[in-house]
Amino acid sequence: MLRSTPADGIPAVLNTPQDFQDAAAQLAAGTGPFAIDTERASSYRYDDRAFLVQIRRRGAGTFLLAPEGLRPELHAALAPVLNDAPWIIHAAPSDLPSLAWLGLYPGTLFDTELASRMAGFAHPNLGGMVEELLGVELEKGYGDSDWSKTPLPHQWLAYAALDVELLIELAEILRDILAEENKLDWAYEEFAAIVDKHADITAPPEQHWQDLRGIHTLKSPHQLGIAKALWTHRDNIARKRDIAPSRLLPNKVIVEVARQQPRNEQELARVKGFPQRRARAGMAVVKKAGIAKLPRKKKGGVPSRPLWSRDQWGVYQAIRADFAELAAELHMDPETLLKPATLRKAVWSVIGDETVHNTPQLVDVLDEARPWQIDIAVPIIAPRLLG
Repeated sequence: MLRSTPADGIPAVLNTPQDFQDAAAQLAAGTGPFAIDTERASSYRYDDRAFLVQIRRRGAGTFLLAPEGLRPELHAALAPVLNDAPWIIHAAPSDLPSLAWLGLYPGTLFDTELASRMAGFAHPNLGGMVEELLGVELEKGYGDSDWSKTPLPHQWLAYAALDVELLIELAEILRDILAEENKLDWAYEEFAAIVDKHADITAPPEQHWQDLRGIHTLKSPHQLGIAKALWTHRDNIARKRDIAPSRLLPNKVIVEVARQQPRNEQELARVKGFPQRRARAGMAVVKKAGIAKLPRKKKGGVPSRPLWSRDQWGVYQAIRADFAELAAELHMDPETLLKPATLRKAVWSVIGDETVHNTPQLVDVLDEARPWQIDIAVPIIAPRLLG
């Protein structure tokens, strides 16, 4: 059954301090966890802040709050009600940073996307899960829209409200499924780890030219200097205009310009993707570029594949196969059982740099894993590596 409009109609957008206070009072009078979602505009704006916050609670209804220009006021109204309370979010790691920038933090969390993956569903997107478990097909198509625009179209508001309308019911069904499969405690450990990871976030992370994708393909200090100069110039403009940096100049174009090291406007204009109308300004930046270098890679750590011997890599692949077999039995993705990077680190610590010689040391190496993952991983890894 297709649902294109919320059951109670499309909520009004709340965008005044009094609106926020009234919504907070109504939400406080409700019962149970808060279903929360955000709509952002990182493809259009400089950062990934929330331009719409959707909240639903039983006994209170659904609220759509627009924080832009009133972020301190929204925090003042909602933090006393939401903070340290139970939240339900679908794919929480994508929403929690922008909520943290508003000073909003969950007490406990139920992530319906992660719960769906742990329950073995192959397509854990919100629309697919609501349709499969609740028999409702949600309106689609606006998630990547420019949510910073005002006023927002009614169809978009309907879409936003529907994102939280059935989230509580979905979480309840998934909780029961996980309990039946003896995975609920595992899920709660994962949810708690997500909460902890975002607990200290207060502002967007600082961006850096050295994080440019493809930057490591540049070899000379002059190439790196051009990349740094172009990135810095772009970042200053994007920050001032509050526009996504990639809309001014894509990362891959910056790297390609740096690689080619153009000597004049004509050569710069011929670089694929570089706007010809900006060739003069761009060349001025290139000519002023100095030299730069990337920080040295830390010694140690897990080496890349070519530095493993054939026997070492064979052992790693055998252990991966063991994880894949168990994951299939549990109807889970192997990467949910243990991240590949964590597994590689554990294997290398035993057969590579030989710093692990017994099970307690192996457990210490698995420090980024949750207790339930360690309980699963050690019986798989130890027999093959420690004898």
